[in-house]
Amino acid sequence: MDIVVSKRLAQLYDDGEPAVLCIVVEEAGSTPRSVGSSMIVLPGGKIVGTIGGGVTEHRVMQKAGELLAKGSGSMLYRETLTNEEAAQEGAACGGTMGIYMEVIGRRRELVVFGAGHVGKAIARLGDMVGFSVTVWDERPEFANEENIPWGRTICCPAGEFFDHFGQFHGDVYAIIVTRGHALDADVVKLLEGKPAAYMGMIGSRKKIAVVRERLLEQGVAASHIDRIYQPVGLPIKAETPEEIAVSAMGEVIAVARGADLRALRAPLGR
Repeated sequence: MDIVVSKRLAQLYDDGEPAVLCIVVEEAGSTPRSVGSSMIVLPGGKIVGTIGGGVTEHRVMQKAGELLAKGSGSMLYRETLTNEEAAQEGAACGGTMGIYMEVIGRRRELVVFGAGHVGKAIARLGDMVGFSVTVWDERPEFANEENIPWGRTICCPAGEFFDHFGQFHGDVYAIIVTRGHALDADVVKLLEGKPAAYMGMIGSRKKIAVVRERLLEQGVAASHIDRIYQPVGLPIKAETPEEIAVSAMGEVIAVARGADLRALRAPLGR
């Protein structure tokens, strides 16, 4: 890896800024750079390093922009430069490059709606396992740095949340643990159409049924309600806020890692 790329890579991770790392992992024929060459594509199209310039680099930058728009992910992209294209760039003949591309820098984001006992415990555990944590509550005595020292807090009416947070992306994990049914419903409605990797809501099955009925009456799509993990968490018979946090974050991590949730939820011995 080029030294200028490795230095910027470390800075991006420290700052939590998203970018796409591009590394040449395959080469065949005449190619402008060899295996191991690398560059970073930043938001807005700026680059650090180079994989050879020209039409190949331009196409890789376009693919990197698509990955950035998704917010997460990786891919192996193969680009072939034809003899005609090579001639236009002053090369003797064409070739093929395989470029591994991965969104880096951005940490997975945990957004907790509700800063009570359970929300506080979830925020603490989320920070411990490496998530960038944001906790929202409409009550200033709960949504503050003294009560939630493990990440940023947002205190505002629910409808103004995205004015303060910005946009969701594909690496956001949202957990709804507010102070009541009505507010839970407001948050679920607020999140409709947002591209989160995970959404979960706490509550008994009776409460969940009540919230679902209320949302359907308000015109919220059933498909949105059904994508929410409810009740949130793995079935470990959690009772205390800390146990509920372990249950909830266990499910979040399972989703993030692509684990088989059906196996995790199945009774022992089956």
